[in-house]
Amino acid sequence: MTEPNARGGKKPFLYVVVCAAGVAADIGMLITHAQKRHWDVGVIATPQGLGFLDTEAIQSQTGYPVRSAWRAPGESRPLPPADSIAVAPATFNTINKWAAGISDTLALGILCEAYGMGIPTVALPYLNTAQAAHPAYQRSLEQLREMGVLIGSYEPHRPKAGGGAVRFRWTEAVDLLEAMPGRQA
Repeated sequence: MTEPNARGGKKPFLYVVVCAAGVAADIGMLITHAQKRHWDVGVIATPQGLGFLDTEAIQSQTGYPVRSAWRAPGESRPLPPADSIAVAPATFNTINKWAAGISDTLALGILCEAYGMGIPTVALPYLNTAQAAHPAYQRSLEQLREMGVLIGSYEPHRPKAGGGAVRFRWTEAVDLLEAMPGRQA
């Protein structure tokens, strides 16, 4: 992606929203891929997702603090505005709340506002087949697609299997964003 952005031609800024799932510990793979593709990256974790992350390692890799809570009044913004957003891993809970417009965490607040701000967004789902069978999940995916959110190709894993044996496609987030019409890789 080489088009100018709101920061005067600097690298585009990618928000990575991380949800609570075992694979979240490997978020550095997405960050590395994005940085190799000339993106700057900031991480926003759901409150439960925060416990799955090595925040010191992420801060060292990105140069920005990991955000999870709302700012206090008058506190400066620790991250530049997002040019794009990747939700990875996107859990059953976050996908359903986001599609319903529920903004009860910083991560969901950012995702709900992104639609109205026209920020390109991609979600890489991570859930099991029992969750994926729930009718709310399919409705939520449909709603997010109608909102212009790109949905990754992840296949749900067996319940109680933890998904550990499943290869999560971290790089797909940036690849999908860069393939959007009007954007250049």
